[in-house]
Amino acid sequence: MQLVEPRPARPLPIRLTPLIDVVFILLVFFMLTTRLLPVEHLLLDNATTPTGSATSASISEITLYGDGTLGWRGQHLSIPAMVRKFTENGTGEVNLKATGEASLANFTTTLSALKSAGIDVHWMRANASSNREGQ
Repeated sequence: MQLVEPRPARPLPIRLTPLIDVVFILLVFFMLTTRLLPVEHLLLDNATTPTGSATSASISEITLYGDGTLGWRGQHLSIPAMVRKFTENGTGEVNLKATGEASLANFTTTLSALKSAGIDVHWMRANASSNREGQ
């Protein structure tokens, strides 16, 4: 005497309709919440203004240009050379200004190089009218 019916030999089919509904809901969610801005146009605006340190000495301001060089007091040096110059001078704080032509990769490389050297960095995007003179 058998009390339980045996399972059918064929597997039960998977219903695709609920899976398709979930995929479409996820698609709509990500389409509505994603910002489709290119990385090159990511704004790096910051409310940082040039300030002085606690000892009222002015903080050095360096400018990152589109070719990956840093400008400071009329000099244009590579990122490692500028970091060496600041560590030799004992500079502990700088204002970093990125021009509109500066790439995000150069900006993050500069920021991480300065921070890893123990230099406190305040950054802001330069105005579109900024040029290489006057630095």
